[in-house]
Amino acid sequence: MLYSRNNKENSKELLAPIFGTREEDREIPKYVLGKSPIEPRIAYRLVKDELLDEGNARQNLATFCQTYMEDEATKLMSETLEKNAIDKSEYPRTAELENRCVNMIADLWNAPKDQKYIGTSTVGSSEACMLGGMAMKFSWRKRAEKLGLDLNKQKPNLIISSGYQVCWEKFCVYWDIEMRVVPMDLEHMSIDVEQVMDKIDTYTIGVVGILGITYTGKFDDIKSLDDKLEVYNQKTEFKVFIHVDAASGGLFTPFIDPMLEWDFRLKNVISINTSGHKYGLVYPGIGWIVWKDEAYLPKELIFEVSYLGGSMPTMAINFSRSASPIIGQYYNFLRFGFEGYREIHQRTKDVALYLANEVEKTGLFEIYNDGSNLPIVCYTLKKDQVKWTLYDLADRLQMKGWQVPAYPLPEKLSPIVIQRYVCRGDFGLNSAEAFMEDFKMSLQELAEASILFHDSSDKSVHGFTH
Repeated sequence: MLYSRNNKENSKELLAPIFGTREEDREIPKYVLGKSPIEPRIAYRLVKDELLDEGNARQNLATFCQTYMEDEATKLMSETLEKNAIDKSEYPRTAELENRCVNMIADLWNAPKDQKYIGTSTVGSSEACMLGGMAMKFSWRKRAEKLGLDLNKQKPNLIISSGYQVCWEKFCVYWDIEMRVVPMDLEHMSIDVEQVMDKIDTYTIGVVGILGITYTGKFDDIKSLDDKLEVYNQKTEFKVFIHVDAASGGLFTPFIDPMLEWDFRLKNVISINTSGHKYGLVYPGIGWIVWKDEAYLPKELIFEVSYLGGSMPTMAINFSRSASPIIGQYYNFLRFGFEGYREIHQRTKDVALYLANEVEKTGLFEIYNDGSNLPIVCYTLKKDQVKWTLYDLADRLQMKGWQVPAYPLPEKLSPIVIQRYVCRGDFGLNSAEAFMEDFKMSLQELAEASILFHDSSDKSVHGFTH
């Protein structure tokens, strides 16, 4: 129980519980800094109360981001929040843990032993995508200048499917790149490799393959893309390479489908990014990027920084940040090992397959992804089956605490509204069964409802951000 002080007499005597006292009744500072300090326990309780009406993260099936870590990991991360990841001279052991993580990830991605790969941690996969894109642009510019291309004739361009995450749009805006989008359609729910080849020219800085499209969880066929680019690159000096955005799949696929060729085994895949805070099982705040060889990372993007008495290289966009997510990632690698990750991810995949099967049994939905690649389940309503929409279903589930997104697919597929479950390591079979009970109850309630809140033509986004 927390108590208030007798402020008039500046006494330290504990008088009454916060609830019902002057401190609890007083409006807290919101947009202008308060004049006086507040007792720390009271400040804690007031901030805690501000967060009361937010959803339970464990019931958030919209996010890929990790919502659970072991107590030991949480303790370790909380004890290292003050460590600055950028200051490698001051915290050399932390820098070594980061280096070990880069090496472990490069090994998972089959980096060639005869080449000198290089990588770094980032705040998340969005920063890693920015770095990958910048490296492609700078490398293309060097090649183009050497080959005599007029760099002022037109913008450089980047090719990607319409299933891209918004960070790629940001990259193209920030660095003045033309984004050449290959639209997904019902025949191609991932990148259409033939259309990629039609969009390539001498101003193409690279192609992005996506290992885990955010909308649906599907994989681009990166092996076929590599085959096509190999034929193209044999005929021209204007080489085009692949960056793989493996934000979701990069720390899942190596454990569940190690034979799938998508990574550095492919000749033209030169860089890969991933989110440690997705299937790397770390709380939000950590991403990774690795280049197959340091030759693919232009030296202009590596800076020698004098910082707090030392000199060190840095290639990240961000500078000062807590090292605790890096330490959390190393803890997980140490704690689980390959078999631990494989078992966790296999259980997660099994849960996704169970959910997809249960959804399909209702006969109301068309399944777009059943969790057989990434543990993502997404579906749309079959035509003319019911009077309600997926937005109504999302509302019903939210009444029971579940955050389940409904949203339209991109571009050519935008008339189609889908719903998606992201299954994570902390969403076990027991939780999935509880969710499915609420799901079926929601279907029954909607069937009996006399009032609905979403028109069938509604194509808004409900709870889908990342």
